[in-house]
Amino acid sequence: MRKQSRFKKILVTGGAGYVGVPTVSLLLGNGYKVRIFDNLSWGGDVLLPFLGNLNFEFVKGDITKKRNLEEAFKDIDAVIHLAGIVGFPACRKFPKLSRRVNVYGTKNVVELAKGKIPIIFASTGSTYGKIVEKYCTEMTRLNPLSHYGRQKAKAEELVRNNNGKYIIYRFATAFGVAPRFRLDLLINDFTFLAVKEKTLDVYEKDFMRTFIHVHDMARAFLFALKNFEKMKGEVYNVGDESMNISKEGIARLLQKYIDFHLHIVDLGHDLDKRDYIVDYSKIKKLGFRTTTDIEKGIKELIEACNVLELSNPYRNV
Repeated sequence: MRKQSRFKKILVTGGAGYVGVPTVSLLLGNGYKVRIFDNLSWGGDVLLPFLGNLNFEFVKGDITKKRNLEEAFKDIDAVIHLAGIVGFPACRKFPKLSRRVNVYGTKNVVELAKGKIPIIFASTGSTYGKIVEKYCTEMTRLNPLSHYGRQKAKAEELVRNNNGKYIIYRFATAFGVAPRFRLDLLINDFTFLAVKEKTLDVYEKDFMRTFIHVHDMARAFLFALKNFEKMKGEVYNVGDESMNISKEGIARLLQKYIDFHLHIVDLGHDLDKRDYIVDYSKIKKLGFRTTTDIEKGIKELIEACNVLELSNPYRNV
């Protein structure tokens, strides 16, 4: 028997984005009413499949403008807060705009929730930044280095002010195919370069990263809605230890399926300094497991790169 959530109508900020569209699709498929709030900065074509669904509603607006957002908060039971400028390259390029969106946009969400409407917030493992220990849990002290990591850490502080009615997810690095495709993500980018350019340069090959498929991110939000009462007021790393892997390890996996030149670069460095293994036991003890491993996701990405005629427009920068 399928477990039912006490929430019926969900607001998804940034619902037209890379993670947003799979999340909205999953929620609609599980009988929720869903309202998307998005400025459509990447276009609205991805929303076309939802338009005939009576449980779907769209509000166009800017999350930095509280009056815009206020309309979207009417008669909702919970909010999944995804809206933001995502990734360290985009936030580095647009530091003022990204802070306005990622921090002050989140402040607007919290103020409108008023400690009454639950918030499920998409944060990131980038908040850990450069840490002393190799293995980090939710108790590891945050030390974000990038604009993106610092902004998300500040946004977490704001979400904690919602009277205990919140869940904060620190996601592993996303990968995989979604309607609003992105190629500025490490595995997606590596796959694109291997397929289209037939060459790949890897800096700091031994740096460990941790990953999660975009559709498992969507599943995590559904899991939070169904288990909110026992999860609320907590932070959770979301991913799986089996997908803690080095950058060279990803490249070697790609070589199983694609013939390309791999260049391990000894000089230079990767600007994203994350290099640690993440513990996911906290959320796994509650029953959440990821379903798509890196190898399966890579096969899917290779198919997508072969099908789509890309000049790589799917970057956030």
